[in-house]
Amino acid sequence: MIRATALLSLASACLAASGPALAADPGAFAHSTPAVSGYDVVSYQTGAKPLRGNGNHLAVHDGETYLFVDDDNRKVFLEDPDRYVPAYGGYCAYGVAVGKKFVADPDVWRVVDGRLYLNLDNKIAQIWAEDVKGNIRKADREWKEIENADPASL
Repeated sequence: MIRATALLSLASACLAASGPALAADPGAFAHSTPAVSGYDVVSYQTGAKPLRGNGNHLAVHDGETYLFVDDDNRKVFLEDPDRYVPAYGGYCAYGVAVGKKFVADPDVWRVVDGRLYLNLDNKIAQIWAEDVKGNIRKADREWKEIENADPASL
């Protein structure tokens, strides 16, 4: 317990000392939770199934940290990140179509016209698949309205 307390004190002191730097540019730090639960977003379009990335190969795009299986996938991503990031900020595609933001399962996915779409679960993905193009059109319209909304408010 003493070690944990000492480490906490040390961490607090370091943060306090770096306070002005953090306050000056809060956007300089990516979210601590990797985007798409740490899956390599390039692997969705290049392999038979998505693969988990690792901390040795990462990139930050629009404030999100993306992990990759290797440096080649990281480089591919950096050449055209918008091609690989999931639609609707990685929220469930069907949820967005009905005006909600549900956390998506990275194992429930589909690439349509080169764009990655994630869904909440397999049951929702089946409903979404009944009218993929129509649901994408609905979600595209809804996303303009809810993109910056707190998910809890929807």
